[in-house]
Amino acid sequence: MSKRIRAPEAEPPRQNRARAVSELLPAIHGAAFKRFGFVQSALVTRWPEIVGTRWAAASAPESLRFPPGKKADGVLTIVVRGAHAPMMQHIAPEIIERVNRFFGYVAVARLTIRQGEVAKPMPRSAPASLKPAPAEIGEGLKRIADPELRAVLESLAAGVHASRGLPRIG
Repeated sequence: MSKRIRAPEAEPPRQNRARAVSELLPAIHGAAFKRFGFVQSALVTRWPEIVGTRWAAASAPESLRFPPGKKADGVLTIVVRGAHAPMMQHIAPEIIERVNRFFGYVAVARLTIRQGEVAKPMPRSAPASLKPAPAEIGEGLKRIADPELRAVLESLAAGVHASRGLPRIG
């Protein structure tokens, strides 16, 4: 009997370059997010737009789980205040349709409802610590609808505008 010895798998060639964090994150967060049923952040933040303000006040997305190896035909679990659960069950097909329209493909095949407490949605506003950008930066940022995002981008633009020369890394 002869034993077959496999050659060690070759390591991919190293690249001497700086890599973006987004290149590294899929390998790091993939298992943790899958384990805890990570919900797309846009699904959480835009829930009132997806289901309407009336139903968003009584419900919140909890998890979105997909079959292994797929990114479609998932199970969306939502938390609903007790008294609203029968109505949410009644409109479940409409919620599934709206979520799938939001994603642009059949991401959700089934809806699971769990009764519980739903946190009251907080109105979004810009943090007080951010200052508006100077007028000379331009009108481009004024068209951004989200006040928090607009304030952060204005602050970034003002910082870039105020800096002189290349940044110093120290």
